[in-house]
Amino acid sequence: MDDSEFNALAEQALARIDAALEACDADLDFELAPGGVLEIEFADRSKIIVNRHSIAKEIWVAARAGGFHFRWDGASWRDTRDNAELMEKLSTLASQQAGEAIVLR
Repeated sequence: MDDSEFNALAEQALARIDAALEACDADLDFELAPGGVLEIEFADRSKIIVNRHSIAKEIWVAARAGGFHFRWDGASWRDTRDNAELMEKLSTLASQQAGEAIVLR
């Protein structure tokens, strides 16, 4: 995958996450900043940070539960450790930090 393809796929993923956060009813704030960094802040002021890492061609997620790297497999972004899909993992991580069920689609 070349840089332009990675950047396009990463932008699509970040836009999808942004739209899913907008649609959910959870008590959280979020901002997609220029440069591809998405900050999600919860009521307890904890955060999840989602960003693209161009050199590794991965999307990185930093959460209270740890750091996670997602690589494009040709169809979806998958966790390099457990193969979880990005939106499913984010739903789990956000639910853990929010203390309520959050489903991001």
